[in-house]
Amino acid sequence: MTVKKMTPVLLAEEVEPCVKFWVERLGFEKTAEVPDGDKVAFAMLQKGGAEVMYQTYASVENDPHAGPQARKGPTFLYIEVDDLAQAMAATAGAEMVMPERTTFYGSREFGVKDPAGH
Repeated sequence: MTVKKMTPVLLAEEVEPCVKFWVERLGFEKTAEVPDGDKVAFAMLQKGGAEVMYQTYASVENDPHAGPQARKGPTFLYIEVDDLAQAMAATAGAEMVMPERTTFYGSREFGVKDPAGH
């Protein structure tokens, strides 16, 4: 078996603020969207080879298999970038959960929450 691609699906109360976060701050493009009445139930975002998907808790909870697990907690994404200062500027104002630091193995990193709490 060859894995062709792996894309995280992050759950959120509302997809729209998450799409805005990734598009306006990080330069991603919305490539797909599934409506649910006047809201968005699912959206796919892409930039280069990176892709992330968002789905509402409500739409997942309608699935009898996945629904019971939907609200277990946030997902953490480790995203490698070529310019940490630019990434920090792009996410300025987002809730900082880990201030910039250098790990014992020499990696500089910081952590923020997206609008869904991931």
